[in-house]
Amino acid sequence: MTTPEPQPAEIERGLLDTSVVIGLEEIEPERLPREAAVTALTLAELAAGPHATDDAAERARRQDRLQRAEAAFAALPFDDQAAHVYGRIYAATRASARKPRGARASDLLIAAVALTNDLPLFTRNAADFQHLDDTGLQVHPI
Repeated sequence: MTTPEPQPAEIERGLLDTSVVIGLEEIEPERLPREAAVTALTLAELAAGPHATDDAAERARRQDRLQRAEAAFAALPFDDQAAHVYGRIYAATRASARKPRGARASDLLIAAVALTNDLPLFTRNAADFQHLDDTGLQVHPI
């Protein structure tokens, strides 16, 4: 008899990628882990957000999102262990004929932090991580 895979709300701990933090207000809490973390990389992406738009109202929304994320989450660092794991992720990405650099490079760095901390990764862009199945990364689509 097989045991059903746990649902997100049954998962004790997990790492939210930037896409989830950006859409947090739209996501039902049951779809998230009980204890959620983010990376310093996600906070960096959020910190860049207000500077990436010329629209004053959007800039204010992005600044508010950053401040709420900083208040709600203790950020996990990208440390020397994550740097080592990133090498494996980079190799897996190249082996799958994908580009490990460019627009999605920060996603791969976030995945390295998830693997380093043995945390499942919650994302709205699960397809971006499919090629990492053999690395042991657990991806939970939102």
